[in-house]
Amino acid sequence: MSGHTATTVTRWSWSLERLATGTSAAWTSRYLRQAAVTDVGCALVAGLLAFEGRFGLGRSHPAGYLVISLCLPLAWVVTLALAGGYDPRFIGVGTDEFRKVLNAGVFLTAAVAIASYAGKAELARGYMAIALPSVTVFDLLARYALRKRLHRLRRHGGCMRRVVVVGHEPVIADITQMLRRDSHHGLQVVAACVAGAPASDAIAGVPAAGGLDQVTEAVRSYSADTVAVLACPEMAGQRLRQLAWELEKTGTELCVAPALLDVAGPRTTIRPVAGLPLLHVDHPEFGGARLVVKGAFDKLVALAGLALALPLFLMIALAIKLDDRGPVLFRQVRVGKGGETFPVYKFRSMVTDAEQRRAELAGRNEQDGPLFKIRNDPRVTRVGRLLRRWSLDELPQLLNVVAGDMSLVGPRPALPEEAAVYGEYVRRRLAVKPGMTGLWQVNGRSDLSWEESVRLDLRYVENWSLMLDLQILWKTWAAVLRGSGAY
Repeated sequence: MSGHTATTVTRWSWSLERLATGTSAAWTSRYLRQAAVTDVGCALVAGLLAFEGRFGLGRSHPAGYLVISLCLPLAWVVTLALAGGYDPRFIGVGTDEFRKVLNAGVFLTAAVAIASYAGKAELARGYMAIALPSVTVFDLLARYALRKRLHRLRRHGGCMRRVVVVGHEPVIADITQMLRRDSHHGLQVVAACVAGAPASDAIAGVPAAGGLDQVTEAVRSYSADTVAVLACPEMAGQRLRQLAWELEKTGTELCVAPALLDVAGPRTTIRPVAGLPLLHVDHPEFGGARLVVKGAFDKLVALAGLALALPLFLMIALAIKLDDRGPVLFRQVRVGKGGETFPVYKFRSMVTDAEQRRAELAGRNEQDGPLFKIRNDPRVTRVGRLLRRWSLDELPQLLNVVAGDMSLVGPRPALPEEAAVYGEYVRRRLAVKPGMTGLWQVNGRSDLSWEESVRLDLRYVENWSLMLDLQILWKTWAAVLRGSGAY
């Protein structure tokens, strides 16, 4: 590596570390600059790749296309800026950042096609067919890498927005614990302004900085850059407008959370009525064309998975058989959509009399609610521990997906004794098919409490979509590799 290249790499690594320090505005600006530099690099690589791919080494290299390759980074950055790819609101969370990159790729492709047609320019189709898709794919991968780096920094307390939350004490405690657990959102609650008299000087470990009239003082005292007003009737109308005017003077960001729990953005729209911004909430869809598409997608992927995993199935079956000579598959009744029962299939990971021994282990249950889990369950076999560590024992459930009893993504399939004690609220989990994976799988699996598991399942039920399924399937790989909560 040349001295210049080594210096460049060193500077790049140093600038990444600097992201973890400074004010919100400072690290946001640095992050966006790094994103822009990354975009330029991706476009340059894509342009040169297309140049060599179309014209090849040893051939005559048209100078015009070399100029186009060198100009592509500028065109790409400008297109991304127009598409909102540098909007600081979408840093680190959600799919909007990636959607804007895709939109930029489509827009630039369309612009080049229209310009070449209008100007009657004879552009090499092979060059464009390599350059434009490549820059989009490269940039998506690069933005993903930047995001994962940001999430790692946030897990260590860097690149956070300092938030003062305003509302009632129970809601403040809930949002504080949620943001503390999901640090990748980048919001750190530093103080709370409580409606009414707080029961103590701290709420969920966060200092109570006064009442609703002390919000601006709390922002100054705790160097906050964001105020989050939670569902609070006392902070509405003229009072909220006055707070917005006060925060405007200091450039402090204001967020207002409606009294809605786990309702995704696509289901909500703001429609002004008589000057009031009314938040309309659409009902979740449990039928129609979207459900047909989801079912077809599930079965196609499951069939492909069964075909590809057949050699692995045979190896696992042989390992189980050689371990204790018992049956390979474990069949258990579970509760599916609408309360209908069905047999679920797994590779056997426990001793053959595991169900009979459950009663004697009841006192060692480590889960709350109706769930039964033991971290070091003595019934699990040697091969079973490996299967559970990598979630390989779940693979036969692909048969359940093909049969239509399960989906690839959905709530955790419940045992009949669990479903029997469900209240009306929890029974909402049964409105869709259970899944091989779900939000519970990518957020901790068996490490989750019963309450958190239900909350995640209901969030999926209320907001399911094919795009959400793809996101969960993508995150499942990382969850399986980490192995957290797998026992």
